[in-house]
Amino acid sequence: MKRMLGFIVISLSISVLTGCLYPDERLAKNRIPHKQQLDAVQDAVNQYQTNRGVLPIENRDKDTSIYIKYPINFNKLVPRYLPEPPGNSFENGGVFQYVLVNVEKDPKVKLVDLEAVEVVKDYKMKLRLYLQRNDYPPYRDVLANGRYTLDHKKLGYKEQPVVKSPYTGNNLPLIVDGENNVYIDYAMDLYKALNEKEHAYKKGDDIRDLLMKDSPFVPAYSVPYTLEEGEPVFLFKDS
Repeated sequence: MKRMLGFIVISLSISVLTGCLYPDERLAKNRIPHKQQLDAVQDAVNQYQTNRGVLPIENRDKDTSIYIKYPINFNKLVPRYLPEPPGNSFENGGVFQYVLVNVEKDPKVKLVDLEAVEVVKDYKMKLRLYLQRNDYPPYRDVLANGRYTLDHKKLGYKEQPVVKSPYTGNNLPLIVDGENNVYIDYAMDLYKALNEKEHAYKKGDDIRDLLMKDSPFVPAYSVPYTLEEGEPVFLFKDS
């Protein structure tokens, strides 16, 4: 009887450990932007467009930011064009959303880092709660007209929240505009890209696409930037 109980305990322990380890192992795999998966989705999108004459995307409001405006609808691709959504996609338990950019001329498959999106959403929620009790956001620095940083402590954070850049690994700060929309400030990444990558951008051009030149990621939740004297600056419609 004791031997049987011991066997049951060991079996249960192994089951518990397996249950704990497997999700972490799976999550680790689902956090990697595999080129093979991107290529497979790109091929499926191309075939779908050739056959149907349209793109397999979900509908979004016309005012949605260009980099998150065209999420891929895997229900339209599976199973005819893909056996299943990629393992690193949100639809299959991963941390990336697959989107299309340059849809008018040459649709390309890219990724949105949903962990970064969660940081933005949490920040926006805390700002909304703050504004329920106060008339104005807790402004700290004015970066430009309509571009601000906030006092994170007044929002309830012990430390300044940041987003890890998918391009450089930098910790990118969050900013807000005059309508309390929250964005990721990619200025540090753009500065590095302007100095390291070939480009033909000039003042007045939106330079954000430069970040995607050698990367599968889009600069989600960003504001437009241009360059001035070789450095990134905020781009406004009247610039």
